[in-house]
Formats: sequence, structure tokens, C-alpha cells
Amino acid sequence: MRLPAGLSACWLHSLLRLTFSVLSVAGTGCTQYATVSQTKPMFRPVRALAGALGSVQQSLQKARGEEQRAPRVALGEYLTAAEASQRELLAHPDDTGARDAYNFAVARVLGLLQDAKLDPWTKPLNVPSASGGFVLTSKPDRRPQWNPILYTFTPADQFDVKGSYVTKRNTKEGVGAPSVAVGRSINENAANDFAIPRVFYGVTAMIRFSGRTAVIAFEDPLATETVEIDRHQFPLAADFTVPLAVLLASAKPQKMELSRLLHPAEYAETARISRLEPYDPKKTVVLVVHGLMDSPATWTPMINELRSHPAIRRNYQFWFYSYPSGYPYPYSAAILRHNLDSIEKRYPLGNRKMVVIGHSMGGCITRLLITDAEEKIWMSLFKKMPDKVSLSPESRKLLTDALIFKHRSEIGRVIFISAPLRGSQLASNWLGRVGARLITAPKMFLSIGQDALSVSTFQHEDLKLNRIPNSVDTLAPNNRFVKAVNAIPLYSGIPYHVICGDRGRGGNRDKTPPVMSDGFVPYWSSHLEGAQSELIVPSGHSSHQNQQTIGEVLRILEVHSGQ
Repeated sequence: MRLPAGLSACWLHSLLRLTFSVLSVAGTGCTQYATVSQTKPMFRPVRALAGALGSVQQSLQKARGEEQRAPRVALGEYLTAAEASQRELLAHPDDTGARDAYNFAVARVLGLLQDAKLDPWTKPLNVPSASGGFVLTSKPDRRPQWNPILYTFTPADQFDVKGSYVTKRNTKEGVGAPSVAVGRSINENAANDFAIPRVFYGVTAMIRFSGRTAVIAFEDPLATETVEIDRHQFPLAADFTVPLAVLLASAKPQKMELSRLLHPAEYAETARISRLEPYDPKKTVVLVVHGLMDSPATWTPMINELRSHPAIRRNYQFWFYSYPSGYPYPYSAAILRHNLDSIEKRYPLGNRKMVVIGHSMGGCITRLLITDAEEKIWMSLFKKMPDKVSLSPESRKLLTDALIFKHRSEIGRVIFISAPLRGSQLASNWLGRVGARLITAPKMFLSIGQDALSVSTFQHEDLKLNRIPNSVDTLAPNNRFVKAVNAIPLYSGIPYHVICGDRGRGGNRDKTPPVMSDGFVPYWSSHLEGAQSELIVPSGHSSHQNQQTIGEVLRILEVHSGQ
């Protein structure tokens, strides 16, 4: 269904938040997830600097005055300030004034190289200074993807960030200049690499001096906690928020969320797993799965907070599964299983079984990953084994992929957050039915749907459709798939946890009105017997962004890494 003339996307988004409120991101409306603006930072020491650090401040002031007129002269002054403050820091490792001056000078070197288009990456750069000049170069790295020529680098202190998903700026005090590395080009092989198309990554810049040579190196604050300068160990500085904010502001994922719901076939290539950071075989994967009318951006508040904890950085790496949310979720789960088959060949997990966190409809997808359905769902729908059902080859392939499956052995733990595992009445009432009709079914589903309808069976109370179900249909409690899958117990060998939202209006935990709910998903739908833990948080449906939820996920991940 295309937008009628004169109908604003924001108005339709508001309508769909009601229509699809069962699993949409409540409260975001048309607000910006993240906005970034660049500023010109000033060095403001917390105390008056004297002696060697006094001369550092003078060099910084001179450099600022020369940036536009003579960038190489300014660069020499910044390097002079960095060298002097590093020398003072080595003599007095606890001197925060020396540390801050060093960090500021390194950040300005990096920013000036970017603004003046100076290149120390491909060959050494001669930089004049009153003390005899420097040769500025970069530290070689054996990893080809860490070649600095592939990126632009902007110091994190040059960014002001805000937005509904970046309300808290998480940083770590230490030595170095936190920066945002942005890939100069699109990775055309991103899908095969299970990577995002363009790199947006947080690194920390260091400059080490040996005689008149200054060497720039980049450290990964998600991979290392300390840095060495002349045999002295220091905590590595980091900014965990700005790289995420720059990524969101550049990608603008909210522009596609509605379209991927209404026209899923047009975004088929977006259904895949992507890594948010370089693969590390020593870290456990946390795979997050978003919900209806949403995108991986919805996990930004949680990932931003979790990464601020050293234990999480040490033990975990974050991946996400993105998919067009207009697809029926059994089909999205089938795509995810195929992705997991492929990713195991490229990035084997070994004994570090992944943790999967599913929010909303993402929780329904996740539920299928720890279920041994085998032919049970198929038999419930068709009453005959697959080889006895008359279907076209295309229909048979899609339906067997979606309906016949076993639990995934690479999963070691699951966290369900506000997941409508037994459906929601909001998907089957008149609003849900209107919303379901707004979704354009992929062409391949049309013939398959007719095939399936011609041989499937219905009970009196089942949701009856004249087409293959879409995502909203598969969230209705009387959908045949929902009823069939909930008759199958979860695989007992994988621990799982449940987090539910309660908007604070009270209510009953069973189906007796009024029912406890996060506004969209009732408690009775998200509750699971046998869960290792269950937490009810004071939140609407966006409970995965609630601070108590994030704290509970942190606790569960600490338990998991303690195994």
C-alpha cells in the first residue's frame, strides 16, 4: 500500500503506532534517534598550569592561532605540546593535568590532519617546530582492515551528541584521544563479511615520541583496557557513545523502519546478521533481535550502557539481526537460521555459545531458535507429512524452512524482553486487522499462500485468511502457528530469562481483566514457565531501553561469563 497524496509519513507513523502498537517502539514518534554537531573544543585545565605544563598551554594557544593560516606550523606546536605533556606524565603518572593536556594535544593533531588534508599515513610527514621539527608517521599494523588510509578520524571531543537514543554519554578516563573512525568507502562485500556497509568505529589515538619522530597509533578500547608508553602502563581513554551516535545520525535507520514493515520485499537484502565490531574469537557473541517496525538502532541505549562496563568489554562482542518486519516472523526466523549456518563457517564460535536477546517480535523469532519443532507444527497445519502434501517446489521449500526446524546448538542462553510469545489481542482486533492489510505481501508469498491455503486445515476459532500471514497476523493469539508453536516446550538444555514491562496501571497476571501489560504486550503472553529468572520492570513496551532492564541484562551476562 502506497501513501496517498497529502498523507504525511509522520501521521502514518502515529497511526501505525496504534495499529501495530502490539510490538512497535512506543514513544519514539518522529523524534531523532541521534543528532551530532561539531564544535571547536577549548583546553580548560582544572588548575593553573605552571612550569613545563605552562609552556604546554602556551604551545596549545599558539597552535590554535595558526590553524587556518599555517596548518603545519600549528601541527608543530600541537606536537610540541603533546611531547612535553607526555614527558611530564611519564615523570608524574598521576598528574591529571599532564594527562589532559596530552589528550587534548593528540586530539588536535588528529583533527588538524583531517581538516588540512595532511597525510602521515602513506609516507612520513615533516612538521616544522621551534625545537627543530618532527617527523610524523603512523605505526604499521599487520591487520589490513586497520590501515589508517582507509578511514577519516575525528576526535570525539569535537562532537556534541543528543537524541532519544543517546541520552547518556559513556566515557572512560585515561590516556589518549578517543576518536571516531569512519570508512572512506562502502564495503561492497559487507553481506559476506557480516559487517555494516560503512565502518563507524571508536578508536583511541596515541602519539609516542622517539627523538624527533612522532608515531601515531590507534588502540581499540573494546579490546584493550591499558596502554603502554615508555614501559609505563596507563588506563586507555575511551568514548563509547559518540561512535554509536555518529553511526545513527549518518544511517538514519528510522527512515526505513516504516517502509520495511509496509513493503518488506523491497528490503529483502537487509535481512541478515551484522557485526557491530571486529570479530574476536575470545569473546562471546551477544546477538540482539529487534521487533516490529523497528531496526537494530533500538538497541543503542542498551549497548551504549553495557559497553561502559569492563567485564562486558572483556567477555562479549555485539552482533545484530536485522530484517524487514513485515515478513511473518517464522519466515524471518528461517532467514536467521540460514545466516547462522553461514556465519559459523566464517566466524566459528567454538565453545563460546552465543547469548541471544530478543525484544518484542524479536523475542518470538528467538523462541524458534530454542525449539525442537521438527514436523509438529507442519502436522498441526496440514495433517499430513510433507511428502504427502501437494505443493509446488517453491511453496514446499519456503514452508518447510519456516515450519520444520530444531533448536540451534550454537546458542547458550536467551533473554526475552516484552515478547508476545502467545500473541496479543491487539493484533487480532479491528486495528490489527486494518494494520495487517496495509502490508504489501512479497510476490513470492502470493502463490505460496494460495498453495498453502488449499491444503491447510482450520479450527473454528482460528484466524482465517485468504493469503499467507504477514507479521501482524503471526502475532494474533488465534493464529494457527502461534497456537501450534506454544504447544511445543522449549528445548531444556538452553537456559532462558524473561523481562516484562508493566506500565504501572496494575492488573492481573492471567487473562482476567484488567490484565497486567506494558501497554501492548500482556504479562500472560510474555511469561514463560521454566525461566531461570523473571523480572517485571516499570516500563512501557520499550522495556529493553529501561535502566532496570539493562541492569538485569548486565547481571545475566555476568552470570553467563562466570560459567
